[in-house]
Amino acid sequence: MTTCFIGLGGNITNELGTPTEHIINAVQAFKQSPHFTDVKMSSLYQSKAFGITDQPDFINAVLSANTSLPPLELLDFCQGLEQTAKRVRLRHWGERSLDVDILLYGDKRIHHERLTVPHQGLFERNFVLIPMLEIDECLLINGQKLADLNESNSWQGLNKLT
Repeated sequence: MTTCFIGLGGNITNELGTPTEHIINAVQAFKQSPHFTDVKMSSLYQSKAFGITDQPDFINAVLSANTSLPPLELLDFCQGLEQTAKRVRLRHWGERSLDVDILLYGDKRIHHERLTVPHQGLFERNFVLIPMLEIDECLLINGQKLADLNESNSWQGLNKLT
């Protein structure tokens, strides 16, 4: 089993639910799958959109779990959750019902045409760093404590909801 960290987010409601409902449904899918154990979810956070800012605020959370899936099968599982939530890709960093990103996969570095781990831009996004620290304040990335790597990151623009 490998410990993974998954970023969850969304900012539009569709006929299947609100961003919060999509995140909760995704967490339930992880919990119900035989490929995951010890599933933990951070609090929910509200943040301004990253990149393209002319869109609604996002609801974000991070999930950690132990998985038996290899990285690309985990990616397929995550993309399946996005499809289940009827995610539509209108523009890069644009509106979405659900975004499910692999942030970390154990201590592995992965450079594949479909997947980069640790997630690109991980250290620039407080909406995943703060929830990751909430789950594991001693988390190591590339041998360094996330809390130390995150010193310059702040709560600016991030509101804890639950």
